[in-house]
Amino acid sequence: MAEPARGFAAELKDAVTPRAALLVTAVLLLQLGFIASYVGALHNPHPHRLSIAVVAPQQLTPQLVAGLESVPNDAVRASTAPDRDTAEQRIKDQKIYAAWLVDPTGTQDTLLVADARGPAAANAAEQIVTGLDKAQGRTLAVVDTIPLAEGDADGLSGFYVVVGWCVGGYLVASILAISSGARPANSRRAVLRLGTLVLYSVAAGLGGAIVVGPVLDALPGSTTALWGLGTLVVFAVGAVSMALQCVFGIVGIGLAVLVFVVLGNPSAGGVFPPPLLPTFWRAIGAWIPNGAGTDAARSIAYLGSTNLTVPILVLAAWAMVGVVITLGTSAGRPTGHVNR
Repeated sequence: MAEPARGFAAELKDAVTPRAALLVTAVLLLQLGFIASYVGALHNPHPHRLSIAVVAPQQLTPQLVAGLESVPNDAVRASTAPDRDTAEQRIKDQKIYAAWLVDPTGTQDTLLVADARGPAAANAAEQIVTGLDKAQGRTLAVVDTIPLAEGDADGLSGFYVVVGWCVGGYLVASILAISSGARPANSRRAVLRLGTLVLYSVAAGLGGAIVVGPVLDALPGSTTALWGLGTLVVFAVGAVSMALQCVFGIVGIGLAVLVFVVLGNPSAGGVFPPPLLPTFWRAIGAWIPNGAGTDAARSIAYLGSTNLTVPILVLAAWAMVGVVITLGTSAGRPTGHVNR
C-alpha cells in the first residue's frame, strides 16, 4: 500500500531542521559581515594622524609644523627632527612615516618616505607635503629610504604570507574538530590535538618562509626569523580556533572565521597601513594575529627587526589563551569518555 503524499511544510521541516536554519542564517550574517568589513575598511582611505617630521631651520619650524597640523580631518601628526640622519633613523625605527626636509637656500624641498612601511602611506605623505609646498611656489623631491624588494612590488608579500598562515591555523583546527569532534574527549586528547597543531605550525611556518624567501624572492630578511614568526602565527590562530570549538562546538568554526577573516584581514594593515584605515579597523588591527603578524613580517623583512616586542607578545597571548581554554574545557572529562 502506497504511503500518503506528504505536504510541502512537512518535507521542508525534515529537509531543513531548525538547527540547520539557524546555521544558514548565521552563514548569511557572516557573509554580510565579510562584505561590510572589507568594503568598510578599504573603500575610501584617508590619512589620520600620519606621522611626518619637519627638518628645517629653527625659525621656520613652527610655521611648517602649523602647516602640517592645519591639514583637515586631523590627517597629520607633526613633529620635528634635528637633521636628516635622525629623521631617517626614526623612519627605520617605525616612529614616523615620513620627514619633510626644507631647504631655505632654494625652492626645492625633500620628502623622505619608506615604501617598505606601506606605499599608500608614502603616497599620502607625498600628496600632503606637495600641496603645502605648491602653495608656497616650491617643489618637492621624494626619496624612498627603505625601498621594497624587487619581488615585492606592492609591499603586500608580508601581508599575504601572514594571511596564508592564519588560514592554515584555523583550517587545521577545523579539520581536527570535524574529524574527531569539536571538543576533545579528555585532557589527553586535548594535549594530542595541541601537539599535532605544534607540528603543523612548525611545518607551515617553514614552508611559508621558504616560499616567500628563497623560492619567490618576495621578501628579504632572515628566513629563520620568518619561520619562527610563521610558527607562532599558525599556532596562535589554530589554538584559539580550537578553543572556540571547545566552548561553542561546531559554531566555533564560524566564530574563528569572524575573528580572523572578517575582522582580522581588513584591519591588518596589509593593503593600507593603520593611519589610512577607519577608526574601528585602526583600533583593532594590531591586536589580532593578522595585524600583529603583518607588522612583524615587515619588520623582519625591511626594518631590522625593530619594534617586534608588541606583535610577538600579542601572538603569544592569543596562543596562551587558546591553550588554556582548550585544556580547561577538557580537564573535567573522564579519560574513557568518547565525544560524539
